[in-house]
Amino acid sequence: MTASPIPLDLPEGPVLPPTPGIHQRWARRLGSVEAELKARMTALSRRLGAVTSLGWTALAGAVITYTVSRREGWQEFTVLAVALAAAVLMSLVFLIGKARYVVAVDLRTRRVTVGESAIGGLTVRNGSSRRLLPVRMEFPVGSGVASFPVPSLRRDAVHEEAFQIPTHRRAVITLGPARSVRGDAFGLTRRVVRWTDPEVLYVHPRTVPLAGAAAGLIKDLEGEATKDLSNSDISFHALRGYVPGDDRRYIHWKTSARTGTLMVRQFEETRRSHLALALATNPADYADPDEFEFAVAACASLAVQSARDERKFSVVTSRRPLVTPTPARLLDRLSEVEMSDGATHLVQICQHTAASVTDASVAVILCGSTPTPADIRRAGAAFPVGIRVMAIRVLTSSAVTIRTLGNVTVVTVGELDELGRALRSVRA
Repeated sequence: MTASPIPLDLPEGPVLPPTPGIHQRWARRLGSVEAELKARMTALSRRLGAVTSLGWTALAGAVITYTVSRREGWQEFTVLAVALAAAVLMSLVFLIGKARYVVAVDLRTRRVTVGESAIGGLTVRNGSSRRLLPVRMEFPVGSGVASFPVPSLRRDAVHEEAFQIPTHRRAVITLGPARSVRGDAFGLTRRVVRWTDPEVLYVHPRTVPLAGAAAGLIKDLEGEATKDLSNSDISFHALRGYVPGDDRRYIHWKTSARTGTLMVRQFEETRRSHLALALATNPADYADPDEFEFAVAACASLAVQSARDERKFSVVTSRRPLVTPTPARLLDRLSEVEMSDGATHLVQICQHTAASVTDASVAVILCGSTPTPADIRRAGAAFPVGIRVMAIRVLTSSAVTIRTLGNVTVVTVGELDELGRALRSVRA
């Protein structure tokens, strides 16, 4: 006989989820234990990170002296070990508690000129609901650190500190971040908490007005016709046949009527004023850092004057061209320029400038007193024919002199205030 299947009459209803197995429950428990262990280890590492190298040295000294005292029976070493261990444990007391400050840094301006006063303020407010103990606030300024003692502050109390930033040299100074420092008097522990983000102060090079001097050098060449042809300009060149897409305003109707073919005017492109500034940044091109600062200031003066006269300019250093959408951004970039042993020399930077600024009408080379006349002559030869080339040679405390080396007019200047007079002498 063949057994027939027994029908199962199961009640209809919602299907219950399966009961989690024992391995799933243990996995969840282990996950929670692992998370708690990680949190505790993180807190422990944070606290251990507050122990300074001096603190770890004291702990190591305590272990060593205690071991020696146990082996040799020297009670003096036992006393020393206990003292060292007690000092480290007592220093941890100064780290108990969590402070909540609201710190703000206020700078009057983020751009100053060399020698101008740069003043700022640091405001510390108690943002907690309880009174806070005294703390020391540190505020890095460049490579240095300013330290301000903050007294005990009640709830919402405010403490203000003013500071002055030295600006005796062109630079980009990083300010901050402001951070609170807690620790013991012996320096065994130190906890640092950051409260603000770093800010940047640009110390621009000093510039002198060059109205009527540098701008005139460019204007003298502006408007001269070149050999390049254009479909719209000022200098008429010839007539040619009409090509679809030509501007109908330039159709010469009389010639077109006579020949029976549409003829349009063709022009020679006129020179557009474009000042190319080649700034050498290799230490071999300068006798001392003061000459380099002078060259940067002269470069900034020429570029700013060109911007005021609404004339195009480009600045190229031994490292890279400087992106200069506005005079302020140009001065920011010049604040960052430094001498570098890996930078190219004078001749190479002029070759790079000639290749990158192809539509320049005037090129100005800025260097120190060390390049020889042969170097300056080779540097000037890197620019194409038709570009007026001038070299501003810096020689501290020297009188203004002007000479010609090949196609280069060399202007030697000893004081920045004499730059305008020197350029006017070149024009004369």
